[in-house]
Amino acid sequence: MDSVMEAVAVLNSEELRKIDAYWRACNYLSAGMIYLRANPLLREALKPEHFKHRLLGHWGSDPGQSLIWVHLNRLIRKYDLNVIYISGPGHGAPATLANCYLEGHYSEIYPDKSRDEAGLLKFFCQFSFPGGIGSHCTPETPGSIHEGGELGYSISHAYGAAFDNPDLIVTVAVGDGEAETGPLATSWHSNKFLNPIRDGAVLPVLHLNGYKIANPTILARIPHEELEALLIGYGHKPYFVEGHDPAEMHQKMAATLEQCVLEIRSIQQHARTTGDCTRPRWPMIVLRSPKGWTGPKMVDGHKVEDFWRAHQVPVSDPATNPHSLSIVEEWLRSYKPEELFDAGGRLAVELQELAPAGSRRISANPHANGGLLRRELDLPDFRGFATKVDAPGSSYVSPTDVLGHFLAEVMRRNMSTFRVFGPDETASNKLTAIYAASRKTWLAEFKPEDLDGGELGVDGRVMEMLSEHTLEGWFEGYVLTGRHGFLSTYEAFVHVIDSMFNQHAKWLEKAKREVSWRAPVPSINLLITSLVWRQDHNGFTHQDPGFLDVVTNKSPDVVRIYMPPDANCLLSVADHCLRARNYVNVIVADKQEHLQYLNMADAVTHCTKGIGIWDWASTDDCEEPDVVMACAGDIATMESLAAVAILKERFLDLKIRFVNVVDLFRLMPETEHPHGLSDRDFDSLFTTDKPVIFNFHSYASLIHKLTYRRRNHDNIHVRGYKEKGNINTPLELAILNQIDRFDLAIDVIDRVPRLRSIGAHVKEWLKGQIIDSVQYAHTEGIDKEEIRNWKWPK
Repeated sequence: MDSVMEAVAVLNSEELRKIDAYWRACNYLSAGMIYLRANPLLREALKPEHFKHRLLGHWGSDPGQSLIWVHLNRLIRKYDLNVIYISGPGHGAPATLANCYLEGHYSEIYPDKSRDEAGLLKFFCQFSFPGGIGSHCTPETPGSIHEGGELGYSISHAYGAAFDNPDLIVTVAVGDGEAETGPLATSWHSNKFLNPIRDGAVLPVLHLNGYKIANPTILARIPHEELEALLIGYGHKPYFVEGHDPAEMHQKMAATLEQCVLEIRSIQQHARTTGDCTRPRWPMIVLRSPKGWTGPKMVDGHKVEDFWRAHQVPVSDPATNPHSLSIVEEWLRSYKPEELFDAGGRLAVELQELAPAGSRRISANPHANGGLLRRELDLPDFRGFATKVDAPGSSYVSPTDVLGHFLAEVMRRNMSTFRVFGPDETASNKLTAIYAASRKTWLAEFKPEDLDGGELGVDGRVMEMLSEHTLEGWFEGYVLTGRHGFLSTYEAFVHVIDSMFNQHAKWLEKAKREVSWRAPVPSINLLITSLVWRQDHNGFTHQDPGFLDVVTNKSPDVVRIYMPPDANCLLSVADHCLRARNYVNVIVADKQEHLQYLNMADAVTHCTKGIGIWDWASTDDCEEPDVVMACAGDIATMESLAAVAILKERFLDLKIRFVNVVDLFRLMPETEHPHGLSDRDFDSLFTTDKPVIFNFHSYASLIHKLTYRRRNHDNIHVRGYKEKGNINTPLELAILNQIDRFDLAIDVIDRVPRLRSIGAHVKEWLKGQIIDSVQYAHTEGIDKEEIRNWKWPK
């Protein structure tokens, strides 16, 4: 079969007439919602008052996207397909919205947007209008799992939706502007991770309409042979549908789309009957159609159709320019709405029959409202994976190694609804125990040496690829269609997905607060490890804890930050996060060995409270303290405890209250966060007038941000990362940023009034310890033995 499709007569004349009419209805609605606030069916001549005062929206990709959708409808009905659609072109929502409305599902969800003239007018008026909906696919859009406002994630979302959904076909329209982004470019490799036995299929449609906002697109301006070679190189079998004549394009798209569906079914049938998972060349389509197809060709002597001027609003001033008004009227009437809608404004019956029925409608497919399909995880009792703690601060354990054994059992119990994601770092982050339950997914080439520790398998469920963008996209697509997962990554490089996190958090917030018909989905669980304080060997580039600042910018209704101080607390937190819904849970826990403090019972209690006093580390004995030593984060906790030990030894009557924070959002007032502390509880922990020395894992400003409305805020003195570091020892790195035990002890002496006059000798000793420790590190390359193996004194 030639990769460039010819206009073979797949459709008879009657099928062609109806499909073209349905497509014209889609295009009419797409244009109408950009322009009209009255006269939705052109029952009278257009007048200036019929237009919106502010014209917003993107027209350019809509006709091409609707071409894809209407031809999918034909095949869904013919083969009883299970299909969802992802719109990659950023603000190309009019096409999706138009098809949702014509299928009737939009009116079922939003009854005021009824399938008549009055409902159509409300449908038009809400688009890109104050109090209405945006111009990209949002949580309010039925059938969508993809926030289209930012480009680059459509393919990774599509594959995430297809994993473990063997009957699902995810058709994804990739905008040619979007195709220039880094995340999109690497996501083409997702086909190396798609197992044709257990997974569904992804059918990418690269929509080349030639232009971005004001520039040509790269892939539309390279030779056909070069583009074809690129896509073949990515592992696809590309088919090209190219042209501008609607009748010919309908025939080409009908033939090509059916060919692709039949190839997908053939690939899956072969694999599922023979067990052969050899990576196939999955089909894809390159759709080359004019930008702003069927819209105005020229406006005021300037080319519009098939040029960048068609990207957004092709005619910008119809309400004030009679000539422009006539252009828009001629354009809208070219779709012949009087043939498409009956007297009451309802889509003609013969056209309604072209849409699938019930949940087979793309807009009503339950996979696009994944909470409806969510199955609860079968979770083991995390207490069974506890590490033994005979006494606080007496033993060292890697928290993530302990967690790995728990996650392995979660995997074993949920082999079709749970996956673990990580950018080539699952082993590095000491989660290797997971491999005992499932290997890494791999459908590319195998070599014999892979059997020696490679942990690769076509049936693997650990998803590793050195692209945080693609992993996060897979993960989001996976949870938005109702499944569960866990992603680990290095702290310094989680910033790669800052913007993806932002988009998903905004999706969750809108869905949770305003879109009641969306069922809750499993949470995104991000484990941040390989932390700043243990990146002393990798240097300054690997030292950045700032992702937490990004997270706290979002609504506390949908994000949480957990900083478990030891392995048992990490187990408790992980269990909680895997049970949570509609959150992005960020867990900060290092992979290196750390002191363990709490037995499992105490860890559960501590994590449930989220913040609490450690009596065994305190000396205030239920009396008013002289100082509060607070901390959040594993290294911050250890250095704070070491500082307390020094102070206890040097000042026998000093009253210290030791407070550890697990849930960072607990610091917020309960009026701002439902899980925050009341003022009374905050005061009881941190006092109302005594100094608080808060040793924090990340930037100090974040604690001030969370507590700025609190009483005693002026006495809260935070120590955190100060952007200082290079190749250091762990203690030297802490000293450079003044979160070490010696600087903390000095801070207490300086801030407790009665110690200022008696603590001079101790301060001098502490300063000497700082100098000696740095000199030792620079001489020996490691910290002193008493630092490396420090334990809480009995």
